[in-house]
Amino acid sequence: MSLYQDLADRTARLIADGVLRPGDRLPSIRQTCRSNAISPVTVTQAYQLLEQRGLIEARPKSGYFVRARLGSSLPEPDMTHPVGGSTALQVSDFIFQILDSVRDPAVVPLGSSFPSPHLFPLDKLGRFLASAARRLDPLATVTDLPPGNEALRRQLALRYLAHGASVSPQEIIVTSGALEGINLCLQALTQPGDLIAVESPTFYAGLQASERLGLRVIEIPSHPREGVNLAALADTLRHHPVKACLFMLNFANPTGSRVSDDNKRALIELLHTHQVPLIEDDVYAELHFDASAPLCSKAVDHDGLVLHVSSFSKCLAPGYRLGWVAAGRYAQAVQRQKYATSLATTVPVQIAVAEYLKHGGFDLHLRRLRQQLATQERQLVADIEALFPAGTRLARPGGGYFVWLELPGHVDTLRLHEDALARRISIAPGPLFSAKREFSHYLRLNFGHPANAQQRDALATLGDLIRNQS
Repeated sequence: MSLYQDLADRTARLIADGVLRPGDRLPSIRQTCRSNAISPVTVTQAYQLLEQRGLIEARPKSGYFVRARLGSSLPEPDMTHPVGGSTALQVSDFIFQILDSVRDPAVVPLGSSFPSPHLFPLDKLGRFLASAARRLDPLATVTDLPPGNEALRRQLALRYLAHGASVSPQEIIVTSGALEGINLCLQALTQPGDLIAVESPTFYAGLQASERLGLRVIEIPSHPREGVNLAALADTLRHHPVKACLFMLNFANPTGSRVSDDNKRALIELLHTHQVPLIEDDVYAELHFDASAPLCSKAVDHDGLVLHVSSFSKCLAPGYRLGWVAAGRYAQAVQRQKYATSLATTVPVQIAVAEYLKHGGFDLHLRRLRQQLATQERQLVADIEALFPAGTRLARPGGGYFVWLELPGHVDTLRLHEDALARRISIAPGPLFSAKREFSHYLRLNFGHPANAQQRDALATLGDLIRNQS
């Protein structure tokens, strides 16, 4: 990392931790040069980067000051309180009905589950893919069967190591995206009729996978900033025969919540006590806005209970359908499920991404992507603050590309979805994320697409529709 990026990240951390507060004046360029033994150009570049991130502002003849955090006038939603008891799932028809409605590219994609493809180095990836296809060793069609391409698994193991986790390439199974990974883990751990624990709200794909396998779910309360409630989870594990937990601990979909590092350690210890495995859907971990990444759960998993599922779809290669599971003690069971279902993941794609990770500048791409998403988040929040009615609550994420909104209690977001879609605007209504179709006055919005006039007009229209619902 360059000197100016390091200075910017250290200053951003001081702002995030509250050491530097809104309105505080930053040390002058001259002071910072002296205290850090760096040049004025380096300090200026660092402060300009912080300006681009929206964290500070320059005031003529006065210096640089910490900006007020946008969205500070909007309170966050409360802890969820799902209806007790387990649920036999019947969600797929409802989910497909919603998803089919947002595939039109002419629709403003506020309800999309995907970021803009223009944020990713697809041209560069394409060159790696073309090279991999040209140089493909015919034996790779056999040697790269599950658990997958050895070079790719080694690169993944190195990334785990950089996050403080010792993960052997032998426990990594390459999959066709994270969703296949979740399905393989559920198949390896459960039988029809078994009970699994999920967050409330939760990502609908996990509900679909559980329904397909004939599982029951019990919904655990969660906080829109702090994630799954550990006390409620502990009570559930004491009183119910939970076979596995399916959670997002980092920038959860839909809420954007992040379980703190301390709570993550406590969660892993709790699951260790009950010997209940965790399937962690961790596709957004690389999209953190803070200077440092969240704690990797595999770094504190000392008995192989964590099945860590991730992919490159959200951080590098949308459409390539390349994911993996670091399956701990369950690696062999997951690998056998992979053999029994899709057999293998596309070999040239595995080789191409392995080469990109080694030579393509992945970390540089990630820094740029995080900055862009953080900028887009601030713009979306500012527009919501300006255009949505009183009574709106908003959970600020620390990463990913979703915000979770609670609207005034009389609003029906299923009806809002229909009214918005008639105006070529998509949203993701709250009931989409609940086994019992709760959260009727909540919605998820996507800030993964660069802000423009069309998006702001769409948000203004949504604000009017919300006000006019009776």
